[in-house]
Amino acid sequence: MAVGIMYYGENTTTPDYSAYYEDTENYAPCNNSSVRNFSHVFLPTLYSLVTIIGFIGNGLVVCVLLKHRNQTTLTDICLLNLALFDLLFVFSLPFYSHYAAVEEWIFGDFVCHFASGVHTLGFFGSIFFMVVMTLDRYVVIMHAHTMARHRTLRVGIALTVVVWMLSLCISLPVFALTQVKYEDFNWKCNSNTKDNIWDNFNIFMTNIVGLVIPLLVMIFCYSRIIPTLVKMRTVKKHRIVKLIIIIVVIFFLFWTPYNIVILLNFLHNQGILINDCDMLTGLNLSLPVTEGIAYAHCCLNPIIYAFVGQKFMLRVKRLLRKWVPCRFLVSPRNMSESSFRKSSIVSRSSEITSTRIM
Repeated sequence: MAVGIMYYGENTTTPDYSAYYEDTENYAPCNNSSVRNFSHVFLPTLYSLVTIIGFIGNGLVVCVLLKHRNQTTLTDICLLNLALFDLLFVFSLPFYSHYAAVEEWIFGDFVCHFASGVHTLGFFGSIFFMVVMTLDRYVVIMHAHTMARHRTLRVGIALTVVVWMLSLCISLPVFALTQVKYEDFNWKCNSNTKDNIWDNFNIFMTNIVGLVIPLLVMIFCYSRIIPTLVKMRTVKKHRIVKLIIIIVVIFFLFWTPYNIVILLNFLHNQGILINDCDMLTGLNLSLPVTEGIAYAHCCLNPIIYAFVGQKFMLRVKRLLRKWVPCRFLVSPRNMSESSFRKSSIVSRSSEITSTRIM
């Protein structure tokens, strides 16, 4: 997720794509023209696909949830905010797509501040709500009888305010410290500070807050949830367990390579790693590839958290029938929402996985 806080080149908080190809004065001259040509095509293409798919998927989630806002639950609130943060993240990608293609920022100083901040806000907000939803599942399964009465709309609204405020606080330095500067005959949008403390803060927030802590929370919660689900006498348990495993595995696979490459790039710029052309070329090539893979995760959130739910899919089909009539969409008369409430156990399982809207 380039998150608003990233580390591609020295002292950058936004994607400075020239850092993929240029060598600093401390490096031996290396020919990175192949990496440059690859990134000119790969990043804009992938960003465009992620933008289109992300807008459609997350936009549908927002539309469906707002349409059925009278039946809102805590799960719905989390899904809505997750989709909103993903939309904010996706909103910044067209700017960075152009930036990656031409290696120059043409959108002015205000858009530089705004796009960088929104990028960071969407990234961390999405991560935080994934953690909230994981903790919610944990509470529902492990402490269902004692905590069920506390899962109210007021709690959902309070959590929403807390997550938004926390995400804004983390994003404020990016809003404030990014600017357009003329460097190396090009206009660039990156950090205006040369302080190493800011670089270390970037690395800490991206790797620890953006990956390690959420991953540890997921592993802990789901390692407790899965054995409990296996013992539940419901035909849905195997599907639920598989879904939980997919959530953790996909999150890990999509984000870990990117965060590792960012850390290696930081160590290389600090002179800790061996300084040679092979190392530099490998890092410059790995950055855009792993970044693109990580960004694609925002397109998967609607599928993982919403579209796999039968009830949610029913509502999506009903909404699409009004917009684009199609014979392939199942008629609401053949699929009533009450047909999905077969038992209290199944309903609880649906709430646990956050894949249905109760």
